[in-house]
Amino acid sequence: MHASKAAVLACTLLIAGCANPGAQAPADDPSEDLNDDSSGDPVSEDCTDQEGPCTQGGAVTTPAPGETVDTGSAPVANSLPTHYPFRVLQLNLCNSGVAGCYQGGRSIPEGATAIQNSAPDVVTLNEICQDDVVQLTRSLAAIYSGSTVVSGFKAATDRSTNAPYKCKNGQDYGIGLIAHIPGTYAGHEISSGIYASQDTGSAEERAWLCIHATGSFYACTTHLASTSGTIALNQCKDLMNNIIPSVRTAGGELAPVVVGGDLNMKFKGSPNAQDCVPPGFFRKGDGDVQHIMATTNLAFSSSRTIAMSRTDHDGWFVALTAP
Repeated sequence: MHASKAAVLACTLLIAGCANPGAQAPADDPSEDLNDDSSGDPVSEDCTDQEGPCTQGGAVTTPAPGETVDTGSAPVANSLPTHYPFRVLQLNLCNSGVAGCYQGGRSIPEGATAIQNSAPDVVTLNEICQDDVVQLTRSLAAIYSGSTVVSGFKAATDRSTNAPYKCKNGQDYGIGLIAHIPGTYAGHEISSGIYASQDTGSAEERAWLCIHATGSFYACTTHLASTSGTIALNQCKDLMNNIIPSVRTAGGELAPVVVGGDLNMKFKGSPNAQDCVPPGFFRKGDGDVQHIMATTNLAFSSSRTIAMSRTDHDGWFVALTAP
């Protein structure tokens, strides 16, 4: 496995909205019945065994469009701010220009709207071109003005050229991460790589990408093999059992971890997405192939889909709460 690490200083190309020194920063049973009320919002319930949209025990942490976001108190060592509402948004934007779901780049502004309306702390991105990350980072930075927002990109590898896989527009094609770092910015590192296990029937070699926000959290994303369930499960197990533990060891702290991506596996499917969830993590899926996993030191609050018409996947949003 090839991996690269770079400690990146604030205010460089892929960082927006740097913090002022000392300033405080702003279910697993698939069912067609998602228990929605007449407003269209998930009803409060026990989400332990709920796949898809759900609100746990009355917790409502999803902001309304235009709502001011409380960015929390200063963080303690190796953690998010106490009781911080930590939100994760997974988007597969089908923007390579090659796939049949491509709609002329219109999924990117639609993704920006989803970011603006849900105010996530972490956005995990699949099927994008490199410059899409820059555009979507601006959307998150506009929400958290005065705080630090960082981002990263990792291209898939083209087996036929042993070079980055390309979008139709010539840019590198792959996965991305955007992260808001609450509290005082203490630095971050980006790690990425290409899986050792790949489907040789596809020219696209799949990748993983992680950001470690020093003293706060780890966030990772991936887009697993689409043509072999066995390979997808192997990649997922490699990420969760080998790669992420190595990233945490290198980071020198056991801060909370969130992982989002299109795993190309379903819960109780063949293979079963649950089979790559290791001890110490839980998973919340959209009832299809998009999933968000988190360490158990983050409490689940709610989940919902975000309707998307310019790509073939709705957005998948999970709200968590720090201890």
